[in-house]
Amino acid sequence: MQVMSIVVTLTTHRLPADPPTAPVVGRRGLAARMWALTEVRWAAAASVLFALGGLAQLAGAPAAVWWTFYLACYAAGGWEPALAGLRALRERTLDVDLLMIVAALGAAGIGQVLDGALLIVIFATSGALEAFATARTADSVRALLDLAPERATRIRDDGTEELVHTADLDVGDVIRTRPGERIGADAVVIDGASDVDQAGITGEPLPAPKHPGDEVYAGTVNGTGTLLARVHRPAAESVIARIVALVEEASATKARTQLFIEKVEQRYSVGVVVATLALFAVPLAFGAALQPTLLRAMTFMIVASPCAVVLATMPPLLSAIALAGRHGVLVKSAVVMERLTDTDLVVFDKTGTLTEGAPRVAEVHPAPGRPDEAELLRLAAAAEHPSEHPLAGALLAAARDRGLALPAAHDFTSAPGRGVSATVDGRRVLVGSPALLDGLASVDPSVHRVVDAVQAGGRTAVVVVVDDAAAGVLALADRARPRAAVTVAALTALTGARPALLTGDNAGAAGRLATETGIGEVHAGLLPAEKVDRVRAHQRAGRRVLLVGDGVNDAPALAAADAGVAMGRHGSDLALRTADAVLVRDDLSALPALISLARRARRLVVANLVIAGTFIAVLVTWDLVGHLPLPLGVAGHEGSTVIVGLNGLRLLHSHAWRRAGEGH
Repeated sequence: MQVMSIVVTLTTHRLPADPPTAPVVGRRGLAARMWALTEVRWAAAASVLFALGGLAQLAGAPAAVWWTFYLACYAAGGWEPALAGLRALRERTLDVDLLMIVAALGAAGIGQVLDGALLIVIFATSGALEAFATARTADSVRALLDLAPERATRIRDDGTEELVHTADLDVGDVIRTRPGERIGADAVVIDGASDVDQAGITGEPLPAPKHPGDEVYAGTVNGTGTLLARVHRPAAESVIARIVALVEEASATKARTQLFIEKVEQRYSVGVVVATLALFAVPLAFGAALQPTLLRAMTFMIVASPCAVVLATMPPLLSAIALAGRHGVLVKSAVVMERLTDTDLVVFDKTGTLTEGAPRVAEVHPAPGRPDEAELLRLAAAAEHPSEHPLAGALLAAARDRGLALPAAHDFTSAPGRGVSATVDGRRVLVGSPALLDGLASVDPSVHRVVDAVQAGGRTAVVVVVDDAAAGVLALADRARPRAAVTVAALTALTGARPALLTGDNAGAAGRLATETGIGEVHAGLLPAEKVDRVRAHQRAGRRVLLVGDGVNDAPALAAADAGVAMGRHGSDLALRTADAVLVRDDLSALPALISLARRARRLVVANLVIAGTFIAVLVTWDLVGHLPLPLGVAGHEGSTVIVGLNGLRLLHSHAWRRAGEGH
């Protein structure tokens, strides 16, 4: 029992830290936040006192010494659950925590103070973890508020500027957002042009061009142009504020999946207490001696206590968490691991989840009679070389992959929302949106047809103009992650349903990706609230939904789903905090292995409960109908605990992950 409790205590203390890329300072801050919780401090004190008592007992110290340590452990770790249990009694409910306190006191009363202290440590640690998880949920919502800037530049009636708090902006105010700044409010552009990175809100892989009449969102990042925009929503009703509300609402209403033992805790607790009291009171009523009657009742409470049942449940789930962690999947609690077993529908976000989140050159289409593919790409990449736009990175990567040598670009200029121009090898090269074609004297009709076909296929069309003539079209697309199609097929076989796709991107891009990966159901152009609505529609239909996402816009849906998984390397801080699990290496193939592992852990839990229940039934029957010696009862109780604990630890072996991967 001592060995098993140490395993449980150490394992359960391996809580998820800040996102995997967090610096050391962040981890120290995490420790400070944990230590600020009174439940954590009392649980730590109880654990230290228990360890000191055990060391004193092993060292042969006088009984009074280690008894003192153990009783101090009772006080440190037991007063909060005892108080909570007494409050529950006022509401006419009985929980396992109070039963454990009574069992611990009963164990001390008959000289088994070690067993009682051990129960105290286990349940104090559990309460500390629950308190910490609650605090982290609150932190995740507060982190979202940091996305919107604290201040914005407001234009006065006389044309001068003033710096104000974004919360003080009113509908109708005009704000100026300079290059690289975050936009301070939901507003409509009235002057200027720029490209705005709004992937966190809409999931679009490329910055969106903004011109007068277009809407911009609070918290999104302005590109290279300066924008004047008129506020059209108050701060409390902005898209980012609504995401905050959605996360809070989903987190509050999401039913907490309980571990199996907690589902029967009320009946079991009442039954043990009633049986113990009856075993003590009835014999006394018929003239039995006090001491042997009390000893029998306390023996009954010890052998009937659910310590073995608790360990039957936790080691398989915690071992599965540790194994998944070694293979790049961070599961945040045993409750999450159990919840994963019921998944029967997986729902993916698109950009940054099923795809890599960065545009790539998918096709090169030279215009008739113009330079070939390599030359067209060489000129376009050279012209884009000085640019910081994500499109430039895609062109440079494509040229590099083809081994193209890029000449120097001169006279570089950038027009936000349209593209760039530069002189390359003595020729004037323009690279940008299809709007560039409108300024040309004549354009081959085939170029327009290519642009239409590229856009209809859900890709981004980039036009290249050389010396005032259309030279060709480049098609950019967000590439699917490696093994995305294999993962979708494995999840389909595992859950019995083809995964679905929810994205804020356009329908063409979503449909193309769905065809490429084998996705069955597609919903495109969704805002965060609409993603939540889709998740809840599946839940109302009886589905257990696992949602996989990476962005701020995915956080409400991650909170609303039965289980949420975030991408670890490039996922937003809010998504990482809101999700129940994190794919640290962004390896989608770990998803089916994780679900298979969770289901195997559930099978071990059921097997352990059968073993623990059998031991309890035999020992209780022996105590009721015969005479069960206390040492033998304690040995049987401890033995059953060790057996189920060791059985649960089987999932720590690395071959269990391999078997889980092969099982799907």
